[in-house]
Amino acid sequence: MTVRTMTLDDLQVVLGWAADEGWNPGLDDAPAFHAADPAGFFLKEVDGVPAAAISVVNHDDDFAFLGLYLCKPEYRGQGHGMDVWRAGIAHAGQRSIGLDGVPDQQANYARSGFIHHGSTVRFEGHIEDSPDKRVRPATSSDVVTLIEYDRTTSGMARQAFLATWFQSTATRQTMVLVDGSDIKGFATFRKCRSGMKIGPFVADGETDALALLASSPFAGLRGPAFIDTQGHSTPLAALLKTRGFAPVFETARMFTGRTPNYRPSMYQAIATMELG
Repeated sequence: MTVRTMTLDDLQVVLGWAADEGWNPGLDDAPAFHAADPAGFFLKEVDGVPAAAISVVNHDDDFAFLGLYLCKPEYRGQGHGMDVWRAGIAHAGQRSIGLDGVPDQQANYARSGFIHHGSTVRFEGHIEDSPDKRVRPATSSDVVTLIEYDRTTSGMARQAFLATWFQSTATRQTMVLVDGSDIKGFATFRKCRSGMKIGPFVADGETDALALLASSPFAGLRGPAFIDTQGHSTPLAALLKTRGFAPVFETARMFTGRTPNYRPSMYQAIATMELG
């Protein structure tokens, strides 16, 4: 029985487990996730068979984020999850670790030193496409600006992750809202097993937020849209409710140690519950 770091192929398998649990991962998540910190994904095998997994991605010198904590049903209750947990926590070193904890695990996380610092609420709904001339696809020359924009609004320097996340693929595209040559907001759209997810999402005003929401690069895609807001009472959550979105899932945003120091945008959603 061994715990080892995952290959990209292993991560594809584990994202399949996540899909089986109803997490609805993106169709092209694995390469961007793995690029964030290739040493931060752990898999335990039992007799050569993958049994349990976790990711603890070191974003910068101060912060890591924990996700993909999964154990196949037939291996649960045997300590395999704790083995990958220890490996992941050790990988973070002295960094503060964040996570989005599902309700039935929050007490366990608290016993491990994680403190509740808010919530992440997933909203589901449908978007009426209405492209705005101020919104365009991000280009490779925008990536450095977008990474810095994300740092100021998330409090974490997620350069390795976002350098890949913000690159256009057949299933993932970041849109930027511009005023002249200045980027005033952005949103990443990605196709998922069901519908699409939008995140990160950043806009400073309602008009800009609506323009971004209505500028999906996947117009006509069947299925719902999902957006993970930072609580029920945020401006983005309120705006989504007026557009027929409803909350369908909620986690506790928890951290060990200090929390990121960030400038929250008025209309903001996280990138993913797996990487923050």
